[in-house]
Amino acid sequence: MVLPNLAIVKFFRKLKDPRVKRRKKHLLLDIIAIAICAVIAGCDDWQQIETFGDNRREWLEQFLPLANGIPSHDTFERVFDRLDPVAFQACFRDWMNALCDALGLKHIAIDGKTLCGSRSGKLKALHLVSAWAVNNHLSLGQVATSEKSNEITAIPQLLELLSLKGALVTIDAMGCQKDIAAKIVAGGGDYVLTVKDNQPSLLSDIQDSFIQAHDTDFAGLDYDEYETSDRGHGRIEKRSYTIIKNPTTLQQKDLWAELKVIGMCVSTRIVKDKESTEVRYFIGSRIASAKKYGATLRGHWSIENNLHWQLDVSFDEDNNQVTKRNGAENLSLLRKLALTLLKRHPDKRSIACKRLAAAFNPNFLEEVLTGTTN
Repeated sequence: MVLPNLAIVKFFRKLKDPRVKRRKKHLLLDIIAIAICAVIAGCDDWQQIETFGDNRREWLEQFLPLANGIPSHDTFERVFDRLDPVAFQACFRDWMNALCDALGLKHIAIDGKTLCGSRSGKLKALHLVSAWAVNNHLSLGQVATSEKSNEITAIPQLLELLSLKGALVTIDAMGCQKDIAAKIVAGGGDYVLTVKDNQPSLLSDIQDSFIQAHDTDFAGLDYDEYETSDRGHGRIEKRSYTIIKNPTTLQQKDLWAELKVIGMCVSTRIVKDKESTEVRYFIGSRIASAKKYGATLRGHWSIENNLHWQLDVSFDEDNNQVTKRNGAENLSLLRKLALTLLKRHPDKRSIACKRLAAAFNPNFLEEVLTGTTN
């Protein structure tokens, strides 16, 4: 039985083969498809991917030619290290965009993560800035940098890869830059940006605005408030969100594209009778309630919990020792693709258990690949 409407074939068919023609023993599409299937099924390096292929050859032959059998792990390594990450990601993006078109895209969170195991000799560990569809649990793309500080230049590159129309984009303080805000608005989206000491004038402006607002009991201001309280695991967490719409006291307002809201979040944590308080500030381009802004700020950390944490815990990404730049970046994209497809499957088991099920049961792997269930 040939797998129906297999997206691997549909979206990666156009990928340019980086190999010399006379040395091609295996089709590029065969190599890509085996790697995707293998990573879904629990494989984390090239040797494991080859092992998966050897043990699932009969199943793979149902939808791949495999004229010369299963490629060696050296072949997988060479091909993925030569593949242009930008071109590889374009195919990935087309697949994710097709899913977004079907599901609708509302909230995009952007954040960076370092691949600790990719450090080699004088080469620093690879740092990847990723985009995550919070409501859809979809990985939308990534851009590689050599250092975390380069996120400022990587984020605009990542934004160019995304369809932003109608989306709300959240970024932490590193991405709180005028050019980034303008790029999001130009792309048809809205932003919520955390403001910290890297924007001292803007931060001071916002703080002064809230001090003045409190001193006058918010007289004449269009403002809103919202509070939450969570209790569990021996701690109490309270959050108070206050926003001011269309602020008139903000001196830098005109420097930030479509800035319509300034906000303050006061977080109080009580653990064993010890209380700590943190105050955070943010700006936004969309008129919405304090409750909506609170939910958006909380939702932003979905990229940490549902993407970065899963990559480390379920895929052991931090310990992965692939050090070649293109290979490490492309393998990271394979992990994100696998995670997205596994999350879309309605089975309630953990990602680790789903990967194990995909390794043991080809029918389950087929369901993950095609987005269908029997």
